[in-house]
Amino acid sequence: MSALDRRTLLRGLGVAGASALALPGLAAAAPDLTFRIRHQYRPFDLIAPGFAGGDRPVAPFCAVTLRASGAVAAGLVGPGTAVRGRFAAGVASIEVTVGGVTTVVASGAATLPAEFGFAVVVNENAVTVLADTGSGWQPLLTERDGVRALIDLRDPAVLRRLRYGHEGSASRVRSGYYGYAGVRDPHVVQYADGRPYVRDGKLYLTLTCAGLGFFQQAHWGVFTLDLRDPTRLEQVAQLYFARDGLVLGDHAGQIVVDGDSYLLAMSSWGDFDFAGVHIRYVRTSRDVLHGVHVLPTSRLPLPTTVSSWDPAMTRIDGQWHVAFVESPAQSPAFVFHPALARGRSLTGLSLVGADLTVDQTEGTIIQRLGREWYVLASDGDARVYKVYDLRMRLQGTLDAPYGTNIPHPMVVPVHGKHWLLTFDGTQYAEPVLGYGGHGDFIVMTT
Repeated sequence: MSALDRRTLLRGLGVAGASALALPGLAAAAPDLTFRIRHQYRPFDLIAPGFAGGDRPVAPFCAVTLRASGAVAAGLVGPGTAVRGRFAAGVASIEVTVGGVTTVVASGAATLPAEFGFAVVVNENAVTVLADTGSGWQPLLTERDGVRALIDLRDPAVLRRLRYGHEGSASRVRSGYYGYAGVRDPHVVQYADGRPYVRDGKLYLTLTCAGLGFFQQAHWGVFTLDLRDPTRLEQVAQLYFARDGLVLGDHAGQIVVDGDSYLLAMSSWGDFDFAGVHIRYVRTSRDVLHGVHVLPTSRLPLPTTVSSWDPAMTRIDGQWHVAFVESPAQSPAFVFHPALARGRSLTGLSLVGADLTVDQTEGTIIQRLGREWYVLASDGDARVYKVYDLRMRLQGTLDAPYGTNIPHPMVVPVHGKHWLLTFDGTQYAEPVLGYGGHGDFIVMTT
């Protein structure tokens, strides 16, 4: 099954109009929940602002950028080992050196001017060569399988042998942790009781940082959104996860501030190969809202026998409520629906219910609207944001524009009004990179 099959299933891509609240009970509980788009923009940076520098990365999500004139190469290098992108004599190539032997794993003709921007990006085991000839970064070629056949950049022992490096006539050389080709899966950082985490007028949230390729090329980051100027979205942390002896970019999750520790849950997209997805979690005292972290995780014992992703956790009346997506199949087609579990602890959860009438519904969020708590989820078939009570009974839909892809309904009450943070399916350089490099960041308010 190809990466494009996932997007093929996100049917009805066109922007639908605002959908009215379906049931009067929800309208009575939250009388002013008509959302309008206030801002829509595309976060894009090959090197995340604030995360440049250093000798080597601790995770295989990094980039080297420079200004070149003539033949040039850049990437990760070490004794007898290297992963580089190269341009020379009208040809762009990707090469891997192992044991002192260099193999070209991808190449293609490229016409570049005398001076140009040159970049090599590593996302997991995918290596991408890009050029900027005056109109922004555009990929020349990318390769994953050929790289992985020779080396595994997810292996910490391999990473420890590699440093940033470049060759040729170059200026303005920069290196550091990869940023994003777009963002998606917003989830506000919150306290265990559901209150949003706000500091100095900035709302903290997690976002999936779209990589230059499919889901394995993405990773997780913490951002702040300036509530006085919602066009100011700033990344403040890079999060990676250690499991099965590898460093992976698991993403699409939530951070809960619980006392003097942080509770993180995320989806195992970092090594997805159409053979299942599950939710991982970790509790830590590290300040995961700032800096670079590689965290060990464990599988969250959810009451389901099928795949799961998009966790949302809130403690309500002394019990943890965990909303998530259940997925009985990812091949030959994705099938997924929202579910809710509850328990006194995260290791003692019981299933409350699930909506088995839908099969393209994800982006689960737990949020209080007015006086009551609800589970929100995005229905890609109906093109609406559905609203369930805490017994997973459908209560209505949000009155909000529904864009492309399956945008998550991240509703949060803050500063006297409700905000809805989401994304769309706008791709970056899909003809070269394939599906996965989306999306625009969208800010709605009531």
